[in-house]
Amino acid sequence: MAHTPAQLLRDYLTEWRIHQNRLVTKEGHCNIEYSNVQYKKWSSFMQDIWTTLVEIHWTFIMFFFVSSFILSWFVFALFWYWVGGTNGDLWWQNPSANHSACVVNVYDLTTAFLYSLETQTFIAYGVRAITTFCPGAIAVYVFQVNLGTIIPCFWGGVVMAKISLPKRRAKAIMFSKMAVICSRQDTLCLKIRLTNLRKSLMIGTQIYGKLIKTTTTPEGETIIMDQVNIEFTVETGNENLFFISPLTLYHVIDKTSPFFEMTMDTLQKEDFELVVFMDSVAESTSFSCQVRTSYMPKEIMWGFQFLPIISRSKEGRYRVDFSNFSKVMPIDIPHCAHCFHSEKAHHHHSEGGTGNEGF
Repeated sequence: MAHTPAQLLRDYLTEWRIHQNRLVTKEGHCNIEYSNVQYKKWSSFMQDIWTTLVEIHWTFIMFFFVSSFILSWFVFALFWYWVGGTNGDLWWQNPSANHSACVVNVYDLTTAFLYSLETQTFIAYGVRAITTFCPGAIAVYVFQVNLGTIIPCFWGGVVMAKISLPKRRAKAIMFSKMAVICSRQDTLCLKIRLTNLRKSLMIGTQIYGKLIKTTTTPEGETIIMDQVNIEFTVETGNENLFFISPLTLYHVIDKTSPFFEMTMDTLQKEDFELVVFMDSVAESTSFSCQVRTSYMPKEIMWGFQFLPIISRSKEGRYRVDFSNFSKVMPIDIPHCAHCFHSEKAHHHHSEGGTGNEGF
């Protein structure tokens, strides 16, 4: 069925509104802003400059990388200009023909900048060279050579740290776009699919969830970001997960579940956000990482089931079809948790009861 432009526009605005209002994006980024942060508080970011540089965007890293070199070249160019000026080497000082310069062919700010660049990058053009007539020039030369070694080592460490961040490994962990509510083994469950796109295992995996909503306490206090624990289980057991194939996470909707009072009709009108976390350790690097995503009420489908994803090939090998990873199909289940448990209790009572023929 083709959608009209108006329907497409409404769908786009709905998706945009959901993205703006959610606490955790589908990619796991925390969508929260800080305000009224005092200037002194920002000094803590500069005191921990290593963590700040590792966490900021690559665009700023490249800007600071280039700026650090250009600024250091220019600062030392001023030093070399000062050295030449104190020795009378500059062109406007009209040095004599037999004048002994501190640095050969450094006679203005431009040549001083070029010599500073050549010294710090260890490029020997042969046109400009330091002499032994000025001890101060030798001291500046030694200091710049040392600094020219430290700066590339520092930025090399920053780049390597950013490349090897554990969150890069988390990019290969994927949650299903939608969550479903369906029946499983005489229970009503909320299901979410999780997969590891790499063949390297994730070790010590722990999965849990938080339901974020606004609540009002009996004392009248409004809690904007109230967090309710959501327990998830896996069909293979929560201990020692063999996370090499897609897993299905289950949350049983019973009387202790915050979803128990919701129905098929009221679910989409609820105001909450389900955040799902996975803490694990990468087998190849031993780095611990956390993967998270969130589900808004419009992303939870009542009365649907995930399509099968694992099969066996003709050669007997296990095969995972990721085209069905997030696909669902409708099923018949009661429209509320109360109805589901009532029907189940009535079903068990009918099967286990005894008839009184004489009644």
